[in-house]
Amino acid sequence: MLSVGAISFAAPFALAALVALPVIWWLLRLTPPIPTTIRFPPVWLLLGLKRREESSAKTPLWLLILRLVLAMVIILAVSHPLLNAGARLTGKGPLIVIIDDGWAAAAHWPQRRAMLSGLADQAERDSRPVVVVTTAPVENEAPPGTIRMIAAADARRLFHSLQPKPWPTDRQTALKPLLDALSKPGSKPGGLADARPGDVVWLSDGLREAPGGKTMADLVQPLQRLGGVTVVSDPLPRLAPVLRPPRAEGGTLTLRAERASPEGVATVWVRALGEDGRLLAREPLAFAAGKTGAETGLTLPTELLNKLQRLEIENAGTAGAVVLTDERWRRRPVGLVSGTGATGDQPLLSDLYYLERALNPFTEVRHGSLEDLLKRPLAVAVLADPGQSGKTVRQALENWIRAGGTAVRFAGPLLANETGDDGARDGGGPLLPVRLRQGYRVIGGAMSWSEPAKLATFEAASPFHGLAVPGDVTVKRQVLAQPALDLAEKTWARLDDGTPLVTAERRGKGWLVLVHTTANAQWSNLPLSGLFVDMLRRLVALSQGVVAKAAGPPLDPLSTLDGFGRLGPAIASARSIPAEAFGKTRVSAAHPPGYYGQKTARRALNLSAGLVSPIPIGPLPGGVSRAEYGKTQETDLRPWLLTLALVLALVDFAASLSLRGLLHFRPWVGPVTGLALVLAPGAAGVARAGNHAGADSFALGNSLETRLAYVITGNSQVDETSRAGLTGLNTILKRRTAAELGPPQGVDPAVDELAFFPLLYWPVTADSVLATDAAKARVNEYLKNGGTILFDTRNAGGGADVSALRRLARGLDIPPLVPIPPDHVLTRSFYLIREFPGRWTGGTLWVERAGERVNDGVSPVIAGGHDWAAAWATDDAGRPLYPVVPGGERQREMAFRFGINLIMYTLTGNYKADQVHLPAILKRLGK
Repeated sequence: MLSVGAISFAAPFALAALVALPVIWWLLRLTPPIPTTIRFPPVWLLLGLKRREESSAKTPLWLLILRLVLAMVIILAVSHPLLNAGARLTGKGPLIVIIDDGWAAAAHWPQRRAMLSGLADQAERDSRPVVVVTTAPVENEAPPGTIRMIAAADARRLFHSLQPKPWPTDRQTALKPLLDALSKPGSKPGGLADARPGDVVWLSDGLREAPGGKTMADLVQPLQRLGGVTVVSDPLPRLAPVLRPPRAEGGTLTLRAERASPEGVATVWVRALGEDGRLLAREPLAFAAGKTGAETGLTLPTELLNKLQRLEIENAGTAGAVVLTDERWRRRPVGLVSGTGATGDQPLLSDLYYLERALNPFTEVRHGSLEDLLKRPLAVAVLADPGQSGKTVRQALENWIRAGGTAVRFAGPLLANETGDDGARDGGGPLLPVRLRQGYRVIGGAMSWSEPAKLATFEAASPFHGLAVPGDVTVKRQVLAQPALDLAEKTWARLDDGTPLVTAERRGKGWLVLVHTTANAQWSNLPLSGLFVDMLRRLVALSQGVVAKAAGPPLDPLSTLDGFGRLGPAIASARSIPAEAFGKTRVSAAHPPGYYGQKTARRALNLSAGLVSPIPIGPLPGGVSRAEYGKTQETDLRPWLLTLALVLALVDFAASLSLRGLLHFRPWVGPVTGLALVLAPGAAGVARAGNHAGADSFALGNSLETRLAYVITGNSQVDETSRAGLTGLNTILKRRTAAELGPPQGVDPAVDELAFFPLLYWPVTADSVLATDAAKARVNEYLKNGGTILFDTRNAGGGADVSALRRLARGLDIPPLVPIPPDHVLTRSFYLIREFPGRWTGGTLWVERAGERVNDGVSPVIAGGHDWAAAWATDDAGRPLYPVVPGGERQREMAFRFGINLIMYTLTGNYKADQVHLPAILKRLGK
């Protein structure tokens, strides 16, 4: 590559042709123009002509200059000039591109894409193969194996489809094939053994991985055997920051952010957003010079705090700068009621002293009479041995519990004296979940032979399951429950002798809970322990429908954060998390950040909770070059020069015709031609030369064989699932039928021609949209001319909502749809089927309403939400990639049968429709 200032020439030897310009000038001057063609004049015009010798006409000077400029422009275009060309790769062998595509790379992803595009261009110009290695793990991806070299054009398509992952990188695992091969003397990884030295370009996120593995320097060192190594990263101040989950301290959330570089003073803004995306608050976080961490407090009213859904660093654009909130950060209003008066001089004897200190950090504590507390919104009512209350108050409390409230009642002397054989009956005595014996039980003390009782381990069915029971927590007195058949079911906590300590009963939508000892330290030292706080926290969480139990059904993924920190539908590779392991789960490819559980009781899994503090990658070995993103942007000047050459050639052609008399211009033809010469470069700058080679190869490849197509969504996980699904369906179709289809083709409706494909599989995502009128017109033309689109919202398993399909359908000529009738041709085009399951089952399949036989009666639109591609998807060995629920492999078989019926339906049309009317036909023949 030859560089002259900011312009470089990829083919500098072509510039040698400039030496021929004087020869071209001489030839043009020597060769006279073609004689002018005119109509033959009458003979009388020849009279009086004088005989004289005349010289040949010469090419006009302006035309000579025009042709010389045209030749020069063509020579420059062949030399392939580049403006602000990137660093020249010195090697001649394969180009190895290593890409950190974890969460930290999302911060300035467009700059990384621009650099990847430039690398693909350089490799294509030099005809060099490319090896691509991505360092973020991908769920369901086979373990790293042999490294493959691909063409530069294929690498460019791969680069375009890459998206940052919302989890950390694993560089050591990703580079294992390279490093293992390089550790063997005299060997290079697959396909590179006989290659010349190449180049290694590592597009890094600039951050060190978790301690314990190899550093960046350790990984780069052996790569130098493959050629020159360049590590690209952002400047230190631009490295991705991390926002930690906040700490709830009373009514304040303590926010903490961390950065990689301690240099200088910096300020970031943290935004608090509600469920609907509304901004609730905006707080600055100031980093002092020399500090990598910054903290601030965020105080919100309880009403706004309970609406908080996410915290994010403004303009950071990564999953590590987003924190999703759940019930752990809510402050629920809790009312405290006591049957004893205030003990101002002896607060430790108060029934409410320990309750207030246990509940204050995570709830809004309210005081007052029970009647007054129930007049305001209340989550939990804690009754510390309240004594007897009037019938009106009891009824109000009962109604409040049945409406969803949780009442927690503590025992004490007043309750022990009230209860009797009939004390717990409705309308007569206090509200209790179980019948109690008169008085209370004394365990230990001067008048007892026994020792104070300890707590037993919490059972699996208890909301307290999983809490550690301290060995020094004892109970000296308790009220006893009457034996009953359902007592075991109502018991949440027991003493080591088996007697109930906490009992509860479901009342309507709420709970009535009884603690069989006091809320102070008179009967037990439980209020003095940390277990008391944890038990109250579980009870408060239970009041709002949160899954407070550490054990229970697995928490299914509800929604997922992508690498840019955008919350969307759960990705297909997300796995459920056991409830008891959720607190220890770290974000990974199998468990991406987002919400898990149920819509009414969801829990947030945040990436930043498991991240180490951001640290720069540090020094690199000698001989390794370092570069930064966004320094320069390479511009290819060849399309501009080709456009200019075309304009000049057209001007020359028109001028030649005019000089020969074949065109009749007005007197202003000369000035216009000159003006065209002046304005031609500007016209070339506006018009870019299109590259039709790609479009021609697309049309040729898809017209030579029948192929199924899928819409490229931009989500690499969804696109890969679509490709693998149609590939698996093709394999089954070939085994069971005579149809042999080509490999599936990914298409972009805004760019690609759709007429080649009989069936288009369209996975609907939350951001699916047809942005241009041209794209909508292309899809409408496809539907009108006999194409069929299978829209898959994937919402039966937590995918895109149906509203996304409605949004996508705006502007499309979609016919009226109805649930598929039992006698529809799709139910018998190959197999006889009644259900149409995919990865999920139970939804409705929608087809065009029966009407005129247009396009052989085939429905142009088929819609559902069963995630068919995931059910069809297989790896290279034919193994399924995703589980199907709830029917297992039998359900997968039915999904394949539906796919075969669908292809036969779209390929052969409605010819089997007569089978539907066979009974009527036979009846007519009988007549």
